[in-house]
Amino acid sequence: MKTAWLALAIAATTPAVMAEVWVNPGFYSYHFQRDRGFNNVNTGLGFETVLTDTYSVTAGFFHNSDRETSRYVGVYAMPFKIGTFKAGAAVGAFDGYPKMREGGWFPAVIPTVAYEGPQFGLNVSVIPTVGEKLHGAVTFQFKYKLIP
Repeated sequence: MKTAWLALAIAATTPAVMAEVWVNPGFYSYHFQRDRGFNNVNTGLGFETVLTDTYSVTAGFFHNSDRETSRYVGVYAMPFKIGTFKAGAAVGAFDGYPKMREGGWFPAVIPTVAYEGPQFGLNVSVIPTVGEKLHGAVTFQFKYKLIP
C-alpha cells in the first residue's frame, strides 16, 4: 500500500515539477520457462513520471509470476532514441518474490525498450532468470499518458 501512495504522490507533483505522467495496468509476461505454470497476466497499477527526455521515475504494484503482490520503485534511464522509440534500462527495487530475499526488497537493472506515442505507449523489458528465485520473461507493459 505504501507504494501506491508513493505512486500517487509522484503523479500529484507533476503539474509543478514534471512534464508527463503515464499510467499502466501492470503488464503481460512471456516466461522463458513456459512449462512452469507461472502467472503471465501481471495486473496492477503503476505510474511513470517524466523528468527529462532521458529520465523518468516509476512506482507501482502488480500480481507477480508467483501469484504474490510485488511493489516497485525506480528510474528509467533511456539515453538511446530514434523517433518515438527509446532504449535503456529500468534501475530500481522490487519485493514480493517469495524465493528472492524471502519476499523482501532487492535491486534490479532491467533492459527496456519503449515506444511513446502521443497518448499510448509500450515498454518491453527483459527480466533475467535468477536460478529458482526469479523467473525470466519478456514483459509487455501498455501505458496511457494521463497528463500530457
